[in-house]
Amino acid sequence: MADQPWKTDQWFSSPWNYLPEIADAFNLPEKVKIHDVTLRDGEQQAGVEFSTGEKLRIASLLADAGIHRIEAGLPAVSPADEAAVRAIASEDLGDTEVYAFARCMVSDVKLAIDCGAKGVVMEIPSSHHLIEKAYKWPVEKAIDLSIEATTYAKEHDLKVTFFPIDATRASITEYMNMITTVATQGHVDAVALVDTFGVLSPHAVSYFARKTREALDVPLETHFHMDFGMGVANTILAVTEGVEVLQTTVTGIGERSGNTPTEETILALLTMYGIDTGIKTEMFKQISDEVLEMAGVTMPSNRPIVGDQLFNVESGIIATWVNNVGDADMTEAFPFRPELVGQGPPEIVLGKGSGLDSVAIWLDRNGMEAADNDELMEVLMAVKAKSLEKKGLLDNDEFVTVAKSIID
Repeated sequence: MADQPWKTDQWFSSPWNYLPEIADAFNLPEKVKIHDVTLRDGEQQAGVEFSTGEKLRIASLLADAGIHRIEAGLPAVSPADEAAVRAIASEDLGDTEVYAFARCMVSDVKLAIDCGAKGVVMEIPSSHHLIEKAYKWPVEKAIDLSIEATTYAKEHDLKVTFFPIDATRASITEYMNMITTVATQGHVDAVALVDTFGVLSPHAVSYFARKTREALDVPLETHFHMDFGMGVANTILAVTEGVEVLQTTVTGIGERSGNTPTEETILALLTMYGIDTGIKTEMFKQISDEVLEMAGVTMPSNRPIVGDQLFNVESGIIATWVNNVGDADMTEAFPFRPELVGQGPPEIVLGKGSGLDSVAIWLDRNGMEAADNDELMEVLMAVKAKSLEKKGLLDNDEFVTVAKSIID
């Protein structure tokens, strides 16, 4: 097969993704940028606390990978958060821009300026029920604060991303009134499409993006959560509507079920939509491992992109595929090569689901050989029994013990 967007030496997705009937309907932006919110929204995951040193390390890793923007934190939260934002903003991070997060309050904006941020993401609730019940404010107060604070930010040369909290649970009238009033009477450089509680269905994303753009002809950003697992799909659907900045976190850490994960989003855009963000995907595993270790957070071993056992193969059928296709045609057995995301090579492991080829590979690895297929099958049955007994995979010592009990 000739090199195509869906089939390269690094991945093999689906030619269906690029059919004219599908791709011609997209309104893809010229460039997609990632705005990382790991240091702010990611740290809001219960029990996660990064030190200033850890935040500097994470920021350095993200910049090395080519992440376009880093949201260093909300300086007004605490002296420690202020110190971290100030330290990150003073670092030489190359082309990576450093933003601060702020409430729509002039005092927050002043602090962001003092810390050296180049831009500010400014939050205010947009749904009347949240303003009135959670904040105990009249709606007018939220609008007035937004106008005052965004104007102040503009006057001090900060890039302003307006961040209307809970937009997807506001009525469309409430939402449109909020963003148009603030943009008209205050200042907005970009608007974030904010799904604070992850409740937006994929079918509603296009409408959300289009209505926002019709109201305000400014760049749009996404900020979606994973409460119903829709964050990646919703973010990508927003990209097909021309949204150009995506707010994500490393491995999806964040409040409740977390934020849209960076890794899945970038790799899906690359392999399924032909959108290269310029980010070094080969750093994904390293960044994820370091961030999760600092955060004290574990992940499933089969987590997409960065899971520890993602390229471990137990199934006998798949092990045969991997053995037969070899390194040259590895994407016949996997959708992408492990090195594309910083993973190690595939490993045939032994367990209850293993097959004859798996056992033969392990025998050869240990300088052993079955006399015939019957003996090979006997070893396989013993491997399966041992795996069931321990409820897990066999290590090499366990396999050798099992094999030697059968093979003379």
